[in-house]
Parts: sequence; structure tokens; C-alpha cells
Amino acid sequence: MNKMNRRAFLAGMGSVAAGMMAVRSGKAQTVGAGAASAPFKLKYAPHFGMFENLAGKDLLDQLRFAYDQGFRAWEDNGMPGRPAQMQEKIGAEMTRLGMEMGVFVATADFDNVTFASDDPAVREKLVADMRNAVEVARRVNAKWCTVVPGQYDRKLPWDYQTANVIENLKHCAAVCEPVGLIMVLEPLNPYTDHPGLFLTKISQAYQICRAVNSPSCKILDDLYHQQVSEGNLIPNLDRAWSEIAYFQVGDNPGRKEPGTGEINFRNIFRHLYSKGYTGIIGMEHGIDGEGKHGELALLAAYRAADDFPVS
Repeated sequence: MNKMNRRAFLAGMGSVAAGMMAVRSGKAQTVGAGAASAPFKLKYAPHFGMFENLAGKDLLDQLRFAYDQGFRAWEDNGMPGRPAQMQEKIGAEMTRLGMEMGVFVATADFDNVTFASDDPAVREKLVADMRNAVEVARRVNAKWCTVVPGQYDRKLPWDYQTANVIENLKHCAAVCEPVGLIMVLEPLNPYTDHPGLFLTKISQAYQICRAVNSPSCKILDDLYHQQVSEGNLIPNLDRAWSEIAYFQVGDNPGRKEPGTGEINFRNIFRHLYSKGYTGIIGMEHGIDGEGKHGELALLAAYRAADDFPVS
């Protein structure tokens, strides 16, 4: 462990120790002895449930807790499944706090051929999903929504499928463009989590976005999935930079918080910061530990990864 990594590790463990003392004294909102309440350099976005042991099960309390810990963004993949009234409450509270809403899943079918199909009925369903996404985005003040293009067709040559995906995305983009909603296409790894899906690599998503040629069709670069699929994370994000609108993270193996696997997130976050990235980085991963101690270690892990030098 080099000097810089050792310093970051010790700083993170200090935050954990301070946080554990806060929990034992019944003051969970002061995790990190003051320093942890400072905003992070980048907009990391937790999900509901990540801090329910420290903040309680109430969704709005979890938002407030996250804000107190320095987070300025949030994600909720399942937002479309929440009652409209709750969506509006979440949106209003995030506006009050000054937090930014990240992605929710607009359409994703992991079992069937969807975007790769030229079936008019399938296209109609995809467009209907996007119309629903526009309404959800309006309630929660969201700018982005996740699109997973479904399975690939084993009976159709690949180039025809690619053409179908592009055409279907153009119809969906026509729904999103008037309101400024951005679909972000998420390539998912075919080895560990999602065999059989059409979209697996950043270069493939880049090609499709360039062909759709819409401000409402961009890339979600999930660095966990891309580490499994192809690695070469920084060069790939640099090459596709003009089409990337959003990032998600999770370490590999295990898909847990930074520091639990092989990815050097401190260097990646420093690289994104140096490129002037001001968007959201979704924390789409599990937690290595359990209960309050696991959640405190999660906070410390992000403090350590965010502790990069800036020039």
C-alpha cells in the first residue's frame, strides 16, 4: 500500500470510528465528526435502503440523512413503481434540500427481445414506457432515465438488430426531446450478471448513440459492468466522452462499495473531476458489511475514494 493510499485508508477508518461513536451515543446524524458533513467533490447518489439502519425506514428521512452526510444526489431505480403522491413528496423534499435526482429505470426487459425487434407492437410498448417515464420525471424533477435494450435475437443477423435498436430509440427519443428528458443506455456485462442481452459494451453504445443522433439518447457508463465486460475503464470513457451522460459504480468482484475489489475508484473519480464532470455518479451496488457498522463503513469508503488531490 503506497503512502497516498495508506493516508486515504486511515482517514476513512477515522471516519468509521467517529461514526460508530456517534451511533452508540444516539447521534447518527453526526457521522464522521463534522468532516463527513462537508459536500463530496462529486455527486455520488445513494439509493433508498442504503442508510435505513442509521436513518430509519422513512424515505424522506433517508434523503435528509444523506444530505447531512454530504451527498447532493440520489437514485431510485424503482421510482416508477411508487405511488404518484410519494413521487411528488420525494421530488419536493429533494428540491427543498438542494439535491439532484438521478436515474430511474424507464424500460428494461431482461428476458425478451425488445429494442432489437421490428415488431410494431413492441415499439408501441416501448414508446408507452417512455411516455410514462416523462410523467415520473416531471414529478421528481429528473433529467435522466435508464434504458436497457433487452435481449438479442438468436434468429436475426446482428446488423439488422442494431438497425432495429436505433430505429426504436429514435421513436423513444421523439417522446423525450420536447421535455428535455435524457434516456441513458446501460451496457450490462454478459458474464456475471446478465447473459443474453443486446447491449454489453461502451463502444457499442457509442455507435448507437451517434446513429440515433439525439440529445435525449446518451450512455450510462456503469463501471462495475464494464470492468467485468472489458476493463480499460478510463480510456473507454475518454473515447466515448461526448456520448456519456451518467456514471454508476460498484467494485468488482462482488459489486460492493469502493475499496472492496480491484477498481481504483480514487483515480477514476480524480479523472472525472479533472475532466470537469459535474453530473451524477450512481451508487448502484450492495454493502459489504451489515447493519449500522456496514453503513458507516460505506460512508468511510466514499470519503476515502473522494479524497483525491485537485489542482
